[in-house]
Amino acid sequence: MGNENAGLLDGPDGVARCFWHGNLPDYLHYHDHEWGRPVADDRRLFEKICLEGFQSGLSWLTILRKRENFRDAFSNFEFDKVARFTDQDVERLLGNAGIIRHRGKIVSTINNAKRAREMVDEFGSLAAWFWKFEPGPGERPEIVDLAHLRANTTTAVSVRISKELKKRGWSFVGPTTVYAFMQAMGLVNDHFEGCVCRAEVEAERKKFKRPK
Repeated sequence: MGNENAGLLDGPDGVARCFWHGNLPDYLHYHDHEWGRPVADDRRLFEKICLEGFQSGLSWLTILRKRENFRDAFSNFEFDKVARFTDQDVERLLGNAGIIRHRGKIVSTINNAKRAREMVDEFGSLAAWFWKFEPGPGERPEIVDLAHLRANTTTAVSVRISKELKKRGWSFVGPTTVYAFMQAMGLVNDHFEGCVCRAEVEAERKKFKRPK
């Protein structure tokens, strides 16, 4: 069943992967096909950072299973549309049992949509802004394993991005949330050593054209 000490778990196909998907079909698909794969699409980046904010204090699986509901509720995370949400929309969303009904996080998403629009106006895209923070080789561990990630829920880069976002008026973007976002959108490859996806993701990252 994989190597538990290394944070690995054999999937239904007998191949070792990061343990956290737990062999749940939807979580396994997310692990194999989405998590850590580099993203340059602004809508997807905005969705990911907002959902990481909603995840704070909860499990990611809870958010993943509500993701389609979130997309329906927040205009598919098209931030130009979300930025125009009103107090009436906040009340509507608080009545939506399909999402996380947390007023602060809902209001934050609308606020962050406005801040995202400002950043696109200034930098051309969210992707161009986020990818300029990609850690260099000297800022990454030699081995990514369970022990390393348990000891490093934030990094110097996630602290830096968090501070910059907060200066620009974003909310629910603490260093831990930002690091989870960095992992999800492929700014780093945190698939464990020995996970079948690690080499795949690394190859994808090498081919990936960084936005300018």
